[in-house]
Amino acid sequence: MTKTYRGYTLEQVSKTIDHSILKPDFRTEDVIEGAELAKKYGTASYCIRPTDVSLAAKILAGSGVNVCTVIGFPHGSSTSATKAFETADAIKNGATEIDMVLNISALLSGDYQLVKDDIQAVVQVATGKASVKVIFETAYLSDELIVKACELTESAGAQYVKTSTGFAHEGATLHNVALMKKTVADRLKIKSSGGVRTLDQLIDFMDLGVTRSGCSATKAVLDEFIARAE
Repeated sequence: MTKTYRGYTLEQVSKTIDHSILKPDFRTEDVIEGAELAKKYGTASYCIRPTDVSLAAKILAGSGVNVCTVIGFPHGSSTSATKAFETADAIKNGATEIDMVLNISALLSGDYQLVKDDIQAVVQVATGKASVKVIFETAYLSDELIVKACELTESAGAQYVKTSTGFAHEGATLHNVALMKKTVADRLKIKSSGGVRTLDQLIDFMDLGVTRSGCSATKAVLDEFIARAE
C-alpha cells in the first residue's frame, strides 16, 4: 500500500517541486550536486541560472527531470528583445521550461500593453519547445495588479502564473496563490515560489491548486515526507 501524507503520495509531492539553484554565489559543484539531487528524488524540474543550462541538461538527460531556467531574472527589467534572445539561447542549450520575470516597473506604471508584449516575445520563441511560467513578484503588487498580471499572462499565451523570484522581501503567500487561482481557474497552471521550505507549506499550496513550487530545500521537504507518511 502506497504511503501518503495529507492525502498525497511521495511522487505527487516530488513532481510538484522545481528544485531551484539560483543564488549568484553557487559554484559549479553546487549545480552538479543539485542536478543529482533532482534526479535522485525525481522532481518535476531543475531550475537553474541560464549559464548552468548546458551542464544540467547533460546530467539530467534521460532522467525525466525537466531543465528549467530563468529569464530577465530577478528584476524583469531586461528589454523584450533581450528576454527573447535569452529564451532562444536557453532552449538551444537544453531548457524545456522557461520562468520569465514580467516587466514589474511597466506593470506598476500601468503600461499593460508593454507587459503583455514582453511576455509574448518570450512565448513566441518558446512555443512548441518549452513551457513558459511568468513570475509576477507579488511582494510589490496590490491584489488588483496580481489579477491584472494573471489576465495579461493568459492573453499573452503563457502556461503558468508564478508568484515570486525568491529575491524580494516576501515570497509566496496563501492569499496571493488563492487570488491567482480564482483569477485563472484551470485555464493556467500556478507555481508558488519564494520561501517554500517545509513539507506542510508545500502541501498548503498544493491544496490551493498549485501544480509547481520552486524549492531549494527539496531534500529536507522530501525526507520529511518519507519520515511522516503513513
